[in-house]
Amino acid sequence: MSEHRRKPPQPQGGGRAEARRGQSGSSSGRRAAPRGATGSPSDAYGSNSYGSAGEEPSYGGRAEARRAAQRSGGGRRRAAEPGRGGRRGMPDGPTGPGRGRGRAAVPGKKRFIDYPRSGKYGVARWLPSWKLVAGLFIGFFGSMVAVAGIAYAMVGVPDIAKTAEAQNNVFYWSDGSEMVATGGETNRQIVNLSQIPKAMQYAVISQENKTFYTDSGIDPKGIARAVFNMARGGETQGGSTITQQFVKNAMLDDQSQTVSRKFKEIFVSIKVGTTVSKDEIMAGYLNSAYYGRGAYGIQAAARAYFNKDAVDLNPGECAFLAAMLKGATYYDPAGATSLDSSATPEANSRRALVQMQNTLDKMVEYGHLSATDRAKYTKLPTWQNPRSNNKLSGQVGYLVDLAKAYLVNNTNISADDLQKGGYSIYTTFDKKKVKELETAVTNVQKANIKPKQRPKTDTHVQFGAASVEPSTGAIRAIYGGEDATKHFTNNADVTGAQIGSTMKPFVLAAAMQWGVRDKSLGAEQAQDERTQISPKSLYSGKNKLKIKDYDGTIWKNEKGEEWLQTNDGNESYGSPPKYQIDLREAMRESVNSAFVQLGMDVGLDKVKEAAIAAGLKKDSLAGTSFPSFSIGISDPSAIRMAGAYGTFASSGKQRDPFSVTKVTSKDGTVFTHEDKVTQAFTAPVADNVTDVLKTVVEKGTGTNAQLPGRQVAGKTGTTDGNKSAWFVGYTPQLSTSITMFRYDDDESQKNRTFLEMYGTGGQEKIHGASFPSEIWHDYMTEALKGTEAEDFPTPEQIGEVVNDVPSPTPTPTPSETLTSPTPSPTPSETLTSPSPSASESCQFSWQCTDTGGTDTGGTDGGVTSTPTATETSGNGNSRGNGNGGLFGGSSG
Repeated sequence: MSEHRRKPPQPQGGGRAEARRGQSGSSSGRRAAPRGATGSPSDAYGSNSYGSAGEEPSYGGRAEARRAAQRSGGGRRRAAEPGRGGRRGMPDGPTGPGRGRGRAAVPGKKRFIDYPRSGKYGVARWLPSWKLVAGLFIGFFGSMVAVAGIAYAMVGVPDIAKTAEAQNNVFYWSDGSEMVATGGETNRQIVNLSQIPKAMQYAVISQENKTFYTDSGIDPKGIARAVFNMARGGETQGGSTITQQFVKNAMLDDQSQTVSRKFKEIFVSIKVGTTVSKDEIMAGYLNSAYYGRGAYGIQAAARAYFNKDAVDLNPGECAFLAAMLKGATYYDPAGATSLDSSATPEANSRRALVQMQNTLDKMVEYGHLSATDRAKYTKLPTWQNPRSNNKLSGQVGYLVDLAKAYLVNNTNISADDLQKGGYSIYTTFDKKKVKELETAVTNVQKANIKPKQRPKTDTHVQFGAASVEPSTGAIRAIYGGEDATKHFTNNADVTGAQIGSTMKPFVLAAAMQWGVRDKSLGAEQAQDERTQISPKSLYSGKNKLKIKDYDGTIWKNEKGEEWLQTNDGNESYGSPPKYQIDLREAMRESVNSAFVQLGMDVGLDKVKEAAIAAGLKKDSLAGTSFPSFSIGISDPSAIRMAGAYGTFASSGKQRDPFSVTKVTSKDGTVFTHEDKVTQAFTAPVADNVTDVLKTVVEKGTGTNAQLPGRQVAGKTGTTDGNKSAWFVGYTPQLSTSITMFRYDDDESQKNRTFLEMYGTGGQEKIHGASFPSEIWHDYMTEALKGTEAEDFPTPEQIGEVVNDVPSPTPTPTPSETLTSPTPSPTPSETLTSPSPSASESCQFSWQCTDTGGTDTGGTDGGVTSTPTATETSGNGNSRGNGNGGLFGGSSG
């Protein structure tokens, strides 16, 4: 007892212990009368309240007294002490003392679960006994065994004949009509284990489950890891053993990735491991696994990749197909950039080769293949192109790929989920517009491109196009190529073709949004002190202009060599000696020197920022180390270019292009597109850019794109070496980009080369003002038929007129006649400034070869030089298999 607690007065005749003993020892069994009941002072103070002292049993001390009281059912404080009421302030009654706190336990009665524990005090009262803990554990374990037994009895062994019955994905046009049902075709033929080479069996055993023939069919550690990972919201994981993987493949009735499904897989795997032979499991796994290209099972895979039967596969081919089991999206050498920008043919080939070699090495290590045989397979086997699917012919295949890529990159729906099928996918594609765009391209191509007549100039010609709705960002139509089952690269997606002078509107937007830097200030202060410019600002249109940094110093490369910027045809614009020309006129005639210098005054970082704000992907844009950045050495996709120009059409409101509005499944709606709008530029800036671009179509390089009765804004673009040409234009309702280029379309060539277009189509050279603008005109005429003509907003006056020095009215020197279908080429002039050093800091290595040289592209000016590495940049998707694609790596 605490020393600070006051002890009650001890009664005479034995103290408190004696008093408690007196209570239990009363001869009558009844409580003694309370103090003072007889009115005698001597009774009140001279004797205890339990009765006479002579009736009191004798105990050996206070401890013994407490034990006696507890045995009698009282417990400490459960019986009231003499003279103390059980409740504070309650007087003793006429028949006995006040009631104690709580009732005394009935003597001899025990609880089934003694918790809190009786007879214990303090912390010990709340600590369970070992008997209780052991009982609970045994009960829980017994329950789990019972549940496991019931679950084991209820699950069945998968039937291989019912596996791989994937459902279709149904794609719908924007009007709700069905486009195509695809993705669920079952390309599978079951074969007996005797028809599957031992090398194939050993390949998957060596790579996936080396203890296959000795294990019980499950991997407890792998299971625990997978369940824990899923329970905390991490990525789902597949089975760790071949048995588990077979069960996973076979359980197509429930494809949810949940902890409960994982437990179900475990019980099925245990049952399969104990009731099915290893040979049957192996055959079931190899016949149900997905190898990519729509092929389920080893027989279908052998045909899809090698056009042979499974029994004829050699060890190298077996190791190759074993790699496909890890995910054909990333291992199929044909590539899958529509699903993931990193799944380029080159990257996939590297991964497949490394995985194949690793499998062969393990087969040797585990004694399944001799070192002599293994030495025969050091390269990827010769594989064939993916099979054609007639349902996906024409433009439909490109549309389906685009929609799938969008879902994979922007939702929780994975590529594997799409392969399993069962989705209804509602796209933004307008069936009528898709057909009209294809017709416009086909008509121009057939009328002008004659590969049989001009094999040296008209072969390998490619067109790409995209049409986006500025008010929503919805992709209404694309042209990906001649046929999705013959030409696998989607030309509306990133191709590596540089955009040339179609970059210039972003330079103008940056100059009006942020302004040019003050030449009199230091670099850091000049970033804050800027002058917002007007389209009436004057810049030099001189050919071979010495480009200056914003502070007025001549720009030099790392070798100290000056940059001399040339114009198309080596012509100067404006009157000597200053050759001043306002920015509207410079845009109309696509004067390189003016916009290169403007870009330097604004800062190339701001030009890049403007392009990204408009909707171009950062990865599609070149580095800003060289002045030529302003005139288009970058290679965004046609889709992104249409979307970015759509930002100007919508008065600066930017919306990312998208291709899917809604996805449903048996579980209901699983995805709905949400409109996300960003104010990329102020309305005055965007509207002034549009007003300047209207001039290009009205009386500049884009006159072929005029639409009678409608306002049109746009820009032409051509690159050095005449290797690509663009026209990007828009009305308030629709923004469309057209690109044209040549490259060797040999799928087996690792480094595709962009080819010159001199003489293509019977013209001396191709430029944005020719075939691309003609296609744009034909398509937009039909696409807008029946819609009311709308005008662009009237722009507010903006900014200050910089470099306003009186000079004669700008008059361009004689130049090519724009209406001429075959403009005369002007020999390219050799620059005095050599190519920048490769050591120059660039975002991509190929950009370091840009010389800033002459533009021999077309009447619209264009990029001064085409980087060499891009001309030989891969397998048709260039460096950009996804870089700068529509949705984060891949346009989708």
